[in-house]
Amino acid sequence: MPHPASAFPEPPAPVTTAWRSSPSLLRRLGLVRLDKALNYFARQTGSQPGLRQQLLDSPYELPGLPEHGAMALVRPHEAALAGVGVGALSPALPSAHAPVTVSRQAVSTARLSAVDFFRGLAILEVVTHHTTAVTLRHLPEGSTAYLITAGVNRTLHFAVPAFIFLSATVLTRSLLKDFRPLRYYSRRLIRGGWPYLLWSVLYVLWYVASGRRPPEVLTDPERWSFYLLYGKASYHLYFMLVALQVYLILPLLLPLARRRPPIWLAFVLGAALQAGAYLLNRNVLQTPYPGSTVLWYVLPIVLGVSVGARLGEFSEWFRKSRWWVLGLLVLVFPPYLTVTTRQMLGESVDSVAYHALSWGYSALMALGLLGLAYQWQRSTHPLRILIATLGTVSLQVYLIHPFLLQVLENWYAPERSDPVGLTIALSVLYGLVVLMIPAVIGRLLSGRRLSTLLFGR
Repeated sequence: MPHPASAFPEPPAPVTTAWRSSPSLLRRLGLVRLDKALNYFARQTGSQPGLRQQLLDSPYELPGLPEHGAMALVRPHEAALAGVGVGALSPALPSAHAPVTVSRQAVSTARLSAVDFFRGLAILEVVTHHTTAVTLRHLPEGSTAYLITAGVNRTLHFAVPAFIFLSATVLTRSLLKDFRPLRYYSRRLIRGGWPYLLWSVLYVLWYVASGRRPPEVLTDPERWSFYLLYGKASYHLYFMLVALQVYLILPLLLPLARRRPPIWLAFVLGAALQAGAYLLNRNVLQTPYPGSTVLWYVLPIVLGVSVGARLGEFSEWFRKSRWWVLGLLVLVFPPYLTVTTRQMLGESVDSVAYHALSWGYSALMALGLLGLAYQWQRSTHPLRILIATLGTVSLQVYLIHPFLLQVLENWYAPERSDPVGLTIALSVLYGLVVLMIPAVIGRLLSGRRLSTLLFGR
């Protein structure tokens, strides 16, 4: 649908004198609306001469996730001198060193990079976790390499709670601004429900075709009920099922979000509620697969609601609280690693201690990763850009990589008698392959109908 000319406002005063020193060719040809549109998008992407470099100069304040509407991006000390706050519109000055004023869409890219960076780190953790699980199957049990790999595997066992935490954070922020039930639930159904159903069917077909499951499961209603109700069509799809449950209940937590509970208070409240959910399931519900239910993620959900309600101040909160987060992680990590590694090796462990340490560790890691993402959001380091770009296709990587990992393991699986160095090298190679192929597919399909069909976006 064509946009009115007013949708593309006139550009601000020049950053360089050459930018608008004479009418453009398009204007001379009478294509004024097209000229305005191109100039508008040039400003959003930082394509005006000199604008991109000024956007990269520090210091900037980039609080929270984007909101709709216009907002200026100015250096804090210059904003104070001008008598306006950060986030207000300020006029462009003729000086070459004037504060840069851009629309909120341009700022949104910088802010969302923190969320994308978080997703990128989390999906790296997922792929490494699953790849090390494959590695363990081909290392001599009890060897030094086996124990080290098991430790790495357990250390990286926090992705699902972290993704749940991020979903609660981002959606809470959005719901507080504009909650329209029909629109909200229809979008969640398309973006979450359809990919879950589609990839459940695809993985069941793959397991039958590869001989991992008998063909009879295809016509067995009980097996399909089991696969879909517990997220068991493949070992990783339970996350999609839990995410759907989070989408369903999150609007019910809006009264809590509107009270904007302090983050540490939400951590304590979430831990208490998580303990209650654990006891409820153990003594009453006795759900056979509690990890496939929202009950097992109460702490990251409550914590995400608090952070989402306070996202505009989260960066400053983390700057003041990072040593507390790190200190608690240092205290929790050794017993967590000990208990979870023993459980992985088949030893008997206390269930309460195992789950309590797992919940505490994963929640602290989620806070730490989001804090790191915000600390790095202004960086132009290639590694940050690479990880943030990976985060934009994290769902595609999550859905596809188990299939590729199984294909590679079927193609060539190391023997336990092989040199340890060969097994580790192959694992690293396999991890890179199963990470990069889905990422490339996701980027190539971005914005196409096939991407919406396969991934819901």
